[in-house]
Amino acid sequence: MGPMPELSPRRRMLVLAICCMSLLIVSLDTTALNVGLPSMQRELHASTAGLQWTIDAYTLVLASLLMLAGSTGDRVGRKKVFMTGLVVFSIGSLLCSLAPNLESLIAFRMVQAVGGSMLNPVAMSIITNTFTDPRERARAIGVWGAVVGISMAAGPLVGGLLVESVGWRAIFWVNLPVGLAALLLTLRFVPESRAPKARRPDPVGQVLVIALFGALTYSIIEAPTAGAATVVPFAVVALAALLGLLWYEPRRDQPLIDLRFFRSAPFSGATVIAISAFASLGGFLFLSTLYLQNVRGLDALHAGLWMLPMAVPMFLCAPLSGRLVGSRGPRLPLVVAGVAMTASAVLFAAFEAETSNATLIPGYILFGIGFGFVNAPITNTAVSGMPRSQAGVAAAVASTSRQLGQTLGVAVIGAVLASGISASSYRASFVTAARPGWWVLAACGLVVLVLGALTNGSWARGTAERTARRLESAEIRQPVGAGDRV
Repeated sequence: MGPMPELSPRRRMLVLAICCMSLLIVSLDTTALNVGLPSMQRELHASTAGLQWTIDAYTLVLASLLMLAGSTGDRVGRKKVFMTGLVVFSIGSLLCSLAPNLESLIAFRMVQAVGGSMLNPVAMSIITNTFTDPRERARAIGVWGAVVGISMAAGPLVGGLLVESVGWRAIFWVNLPVGLAALLLTLRFVPESRAPKARRPDPVGQVLVIALFGALTYSIIEAPTAGAATVVPFAVVALAALLGLLWYEPRRDQPLIDLRFFRSAPFSGATVIAISAFASLGGFLFLSTLYLQNVRGLDALHAGLWMLPMAVPMFLCAPLSGRLVGSRGPRLPLVVAGVAMTASAVLFAAFEAETSNATLIPGYILFGIGFGFVNAPITNTAVSGMPRSQAGVAAAVASTSRQLGQTLGVAVIGAVLASGISASSYRASFVTAARPGWWVLAACGLVVLVLGALTNGSWARGTAERTARRLESAEIRQPVGAGDRV
């Protein structure tokens, strides 16, 4: 079974709507849950590290499995993998809503993420194979991007409403009817498709990626509270896994991560920009939620409302950024994003913006503008110049970078906060303890600004063209059915 059969325009829009439903529940879950953190902390008696794990257990598993899920969908059937993802995600959501303690919740979040990893990359493959006309495809991907903006914007408000009216467990209940509806609609309306020539599995590369991401995150989160004897072995495992990937992956004909991609300056820049931007998002939401509820004493609903000055510009700027990428290229949106995100973090780091509404609201608005502009250019920059046969893999690396960034943002900012905060005077010490974290976020914004400017000029485009030529010539030289060299 190869590409999808040609569908009617109405059927194509229905397929797009079904794919967007899966994206909505996966994205909404991440942002909505942040607002529920303080009430979860009280009910489950969680430490700061415990709260970090409720977010990071999900994003970490998602980051580790995205590329595997995408290639599995190409190989065994995208519809099959997508439906499996919906079932696993819904079961994980149900288990999360019933979690009796923090350890169970973290474990069930990982189950959720296994399902979530099968949704977004596979849905993107379904969309690109459904919309074969380039202009139609661009519009469909624009709708997909808008749904990300809607979920980011609505997340804190929806989360606040649910936590305040029912409780934090209701955040997971919302996924069940949406997941069931998407499952039934997929079964009825989405045709099956596979890639004509799917990539072979890379189990060694997959294990090395999981070891790298997991050990690195654990060592960062546990560093403030655990001793060196606990943390150092995990740091060593992370380093060994990284060296293993650098040695092993170039020796495979079809690696999980093709390191040759990184010879393209726009691709390398997009990867680091994605990690930095989403680290900023993860850290920003983590600090803001804890401050608004635990320090200012707001309930979850009012904390969600206070985040609207961030959410609304994020939602409005995302489509504007997409249009700018189409007309002017990715450099301008990335520079705007970098300036706004850096300025926002500096307001909090240098001027304690959270302590006054006159500075808090501009800080939130600036971050919303910055993050709204950053998302569209990342995927565009990652895939631009790549051979079409490699575009899916390049987009998967960009998606993985986003999840890894969010994981590291929560891990690093939470660790910085935990090391500076006093349990006996939480409210009094919070702003001071958070200040180094805000400086870290300012540095992330600066990375977006500098790399956005440097990796999208004529020199950078030249490296992308040379990389694409090398990849295409390597594909032509490789015989069909060639085995791996390892």
